[in-house]
Amino acid sequence: MSDFATSIDRLLNQVRFWEQPRWQAEGRNDRAYALVQLLADLGADAEQRPRRPVPREHDMILADQLRVTADDLLAAGPSPSVLAEATAAVDALKASL
Repeated sequence: MSDFATSIDRLLNQVRFWEQPRWQAEGRNDRAYALVQLLADLGADAEQRPRRPVPREHDMILADQLRVTADDLLAAGPSPSVLAEATAAVDALKASL
């Protein structure tokens, strides 16, 4: 779990204080929201419950949504392969920002 936790913390430290224009540049907001949805889906799968769409809220709360879905995923006790998938997705987003 530590690799995923470390990756999400690094991403959040990078984007936590971004303003609206920075989120909107180059579709960063859309890519971050896609990660929010992926983390929610992986959490739902780990808990063996149906996947549900995460509401698309204002860009200024994307960091909060990332934190919540990451924490939910960790709390679900996912398999190592799921955590590896989630870590790769977080690292890919961070690299693209």
